[in-house]
Amino acid sequence: MKNQTQALEYASVLQYCKAARMPTVAANFITLAEQAVKENHSHIRYLEALLAIECEERDRHAIDSRIRDAQLPRLKTLEEFDFAQAQQISAARIRELAEGGYIERKEPIVLIGECGTGKTHLATGLCLAACRQKRRVRFTTAAALVNELVEARQNNQVRKLMTRWQKYELIALDEVGYVPLADIGAEFLFQVISERAERAAIIVTTNLPFSEWTTVFPNPRLCKALLDRITDRAHIIETGTESFRFRRTMERSKKR
Repeated sequence: MKNQTQALEYASVLQYCKAARMPTVAANFITLAEQAVKENHSHIRYLEALLAIECEERDRHAIDSRIRDAQLPRLKTLEEFDFAQAQQISAARIRELAEGGYIERKEPIVLIGECGTGKTHLATGLCLAACRQKRRVRFTTAAALVNELVEARQNNQVRKLMTRWQKYELIALDEVGYVPLADIGAEFLFQVISERAERAAIIVTTNLPFSEWTTVFPNPRLCKALLDRITDRAHIIETGTESFRFRRTMERSKKR
């Protein structure tokens, strides 16, 4: 009789968990109850433990969802970045940025340096840090964003697409300057950046010094206005000119 009553109680709890959408509680309430009896925990402590694991699991799912939505090229963390190979980059400064204050203050970050100096890794790591804070993040290349906007223009969907991009708390624009842009592409990029100025954070990576941006944005007035918005209150981080990725390849080659 006791076992039958207990089975009914378990089934009832499972039904309540399903209705309340608490799958982690459903999966763990029996194990934790047995542990609570064994260790003589109070009812309140048992309830606290149940709710804690439910909240932890929800946080994990929320973070995983943010990371998927961000569309990061690779899951590279700041902890994996080799600051010893890039001594001109301040590890303390990057870690401070990873805390997310620049997102709260809606400040840009500009990473400038040659290929292989860690710009994309740093941008990805900062985006991952923001995802872990459960912020809405999106990573893209400048060329991919422009192509998306050009396609939206052909379907009269530009305003709708721009509204969607504005909802992100942080966007990372990778490889600005790698490919020269036609006038319409430059105007679209300017529109995205200008609409985020002082409203939301942005990370830009580029291989070009600011003095050479006119090679990508042929309209000098547009280029000047774009730089004005990107650099205003920006954290400008120079990653250097020597590719430590190439250096690492050469070192491996020598060892072989």
